[in-house]
Amino acid sequence: MDLLTINPWWRTKPGNLSAAYLSFGNSTFTCRKLTGSYDLPVLISAKLRRRFGASIRAFAGQKVVKKLRRKGKTQKDVTSPPNKPLFNEDDGQADRPPSGDDYIHDNNQTSSLSNLDAQTAVAIPTRSAVLQACIVTSGLIGALGVLVRQVSHVASTEGWPIIDCSTTLSFGFELWHLELITGLVILISSCRYLLLKTWPDFAESSEAANSQVLTSLQPFDYIVVAILPGASEELLFRGALLPLFGINWTSALVVAALFGVLHLGSGRKYSFAVWATFVGFVYGYATIVSSSIIVPMASHAVNNLVGGIMWRYTSKP
Repeated sequence: MDLLTINPWWRTKPGNLSAAYLSFGNSTFTCRKLTGSYDLPVLISAKLRRRFGASIRAFAGQKVVKKLRRKGKTQKDVTSPPNKPLFNEDDGQADRPPSGDDYIHDNNQTSSLSNLDAQTAVAIPTRSAVLQACIVTSGLIGALGVLVRQVSHVASTEGWPIIDCSTTLSFGFELWHLELITGLVILISSCRYLLLKTWPDFAESSEAANSQVLTSLQPFDYIVVAILPGASEELLFRGALLPLFGINWTSALVVAALFGVLHLGSGRKYSFAVWATFVGFVYGYATIVSSSIIVPMASHAVNNLVGGIMWRYTSKP
């Protein structure tokens, strides 16, 4: 008996039907005496679904596939993963191709995962973390520089063969030092700009370092991260270590090489170490010429500020 030939408007009345039989294949279903008004086809359909639901769905699925094949389509176009049936016999619902909502959801999820991967790769710290690290690190470097100068002074006073750093290089400042500082800022900023345009490896290293330090900062924070490291690093390297090795070009180069090596890491490659070595040598030259620690300190701080401003207004968002 074909299920589609049952009259959908055949309704039973109380007392009109005591038992009804329906033969379907090798099975017979019985509808007992009913009370109220019911749709017999609905009851029959429910029993058929419970017994032959999977077979009916599979049969319907085969008809759909045949129609699609006649239209030039294949089963691969309407099924998601290969070897997955068109109709799921577990839940009784047909698998469907992804809809527009599915694509939107997948795109949003992919975008979120991409953003998460990018943030993980770059590892951008928060503003408070950057400022805290800058203050603590600069304080430790500056304290180490002061300690070396004081120890050298005491050792020299006691007659040890050690140069007194506190008397060799002072914190004095003269008017012509301002011209020297201006020249150093122009020289180093110009060289940095040219290297960023001509040396891709150096540009990548600089971008990685600047992104980690400057991305989360406010404009006025640039002054803090420019002055503190510039002053503390020069106090240690040019104000303490340089006099210990001697006030000459060889000592300036050795201290500059140490300064460059310590600038590796945090995404900065050997190219950045070469650049830091060059900058350290220039600061050492200025220290020897001026006999003042203020000159390299001021030059270093201003160059840091200029580099940060250049990155802020030239880098891609």
